[in-house]
Parts: sequence; C-alpha cells; structure tokens
Amino acid sequence: MAEFKSLSDLPVSENEKNIAEYWDEIDLLQKSVDTREGKKPFIFYEGPPTANGRPGIHHVIARTLKDTVCRYKTMRGYQVKRKAGWDTHGLPVEIEVEKELGLNNKQEIEEYGIDKFNCKCRESVFKYERQWREMTRRMAYLIDLENPYITLDNDYIETEWWILDKIFKEGYLYEGHKILPYCPRCGTGLASHEVAQGYKEIKTNTVYVKFKRKDADEYFLVWTTTPWTLASNVALTVNPEETYVKVRYSNGEIYYIEKHLASKVLEDEFEVLEELKGKDLEY
Repeated sequence: MAEFKSLSDLPVSENEKNIAEYWDEIDLLQKSVDTREGKKPFIFYEGPPTANGRPGIHHVIARTLKDTVCRYKTMRGYQVKRKAGWDTHGLPVEIEVEKELGLNNKQEIEEYGIDKFNCKCRESVFKYERQWREMTRRMAYLIDLENPYITLDNDYIETEWWILDKIFKEGYLYEGHKILPYCPRCGTGLASHEVAQGYKEIKTNTVYVKFKRKDADEYFLVWTTTPWTLASNVALTVNPEETYVKVRYSNGEIYYIEKHLASKVLEDEFEVLEELKGKDLEY
C-alpha cells in the first residue's frame, strides 16, 4: 500500500470529481439554506477541530455523523445553517509549538517569553487549514468554512464572557470541587480526551505509611501511590470481608496488615498475634 501525506495524494474518480464540481457550481450548501427561508431553524455550530494537526480518519467518521444529522434535518424541512469553527486554544496547540521550539516545561516557556510563545501559537493554529478544507470537500461534508467562528477572535471571546456573566447573574454558576487528571509537566488539569491521547507505563516511587491506632501503640500499614494526599487523610477504610492479621514485627512494633500481603511486605520478620475480619476493625 502506497503511503500518502494528504488526500491530494489519493486518486479522484471521474464521478466524484463531476459531483463535487456540480455541487460547487450550484452552491448546494447555500441553496439548501435559501430554499428553506422562513422555515423553523435547526441550529448547528460545529464542535471545532484544531487546524494545527493533520486531519485523520477519525475526523472523517465524526464529521460524517454531523453531516448526516444536518442533511436529515434539512430533508425534514428545517433551515439548517451550518457554521464551521476552529479551535485555537488548549494543550494540542501549545504542545505542538513546544515541540517545534524544543521546550520541555512551563519554566522554559517563561524563559522563552510568554508573548513570543503566544505569537507562535497563533501562527501555528491554521498550519493545516488547507488539508482540512480539502478533506471537507473530498468527503462531501456541507459546512460553511467561509464564515467560521474562531476561538481566538475577540468577538468570540467577548461572547463567551457575556454568556458566563449571564449564567452567573441568573444564579447558575457556582464554585465546587471536582477531581481531575492533572499533568505535572504541563501544570494544568486534563480533559478525558486529552488523557486518552496517550498512555504509557512508568515506574514510580510508592510509600508504606504507619497509621497509629487511636487507643493503643499499634499501627495500620497503608500503601499508597499518591503520598501527597496523606496530609488530608482523616480515616482509613478496610474491606469488611477480607482477613487481616495483627503481627509483631522484628522491631517490636505491632502492625495490622491484610493477611496475604504480610509476607510480601514484611517478609518473614514477623509473628502473627491475631487474625481479624475487616468488619472487626471498625472504629
């Protein structure tokens, strides 16, 4: 199979070429909107892609679904204005520029200059716009690319602030807490789709911590991969049906640990004093 870098490397059938030229000639998108003037509108703003990366087959799949809905609503008599958009913010843009400049973290971005870095990001966001337009035409996706909304335009930004202000004044905006994946390198929270972009196994340090029993000089052994959460711990939980052992370790201290993990954690340097179910450890 021959390799190709863009759709222009793929052959165009005569039938495909003729249909595309005819749709361009009659301006099919505009015609489908104009012929339904005065009809009930179906509003469609495309969830915007980022044009600093090449389009892929997954974009074709997603856009086919969008196009199917819009065509269906048009056939049902709705007036469907289909506005394209470009996402010009976020980690995909910044990471692409970091790679280009050879930067590895936020400190290096600050040393390079935030203003200069932002300018580079602005320059990069439409790097592959031509390929996106080409893909849009080749897959027959009807969308208004001539009047898109662009997230770096001031009109768009001001609209976002206006919407947030309105939501706040009507009492729908509140402060809360939510656990999110966090990237220590980027110094930011991550959306689920950003986490899904790549996963790799790494080795990391973990810790065993002694939690003192409240009424005796005895300790529960806890293992954690996230020691930075220890400062906020207020309680321990155990599985009520699991078996735990109370042991005297070689240093003389008394520990509680899950039965099957005792030898793994303490090796053979302990004496079992008692076996207990997790439910017996409550309080």
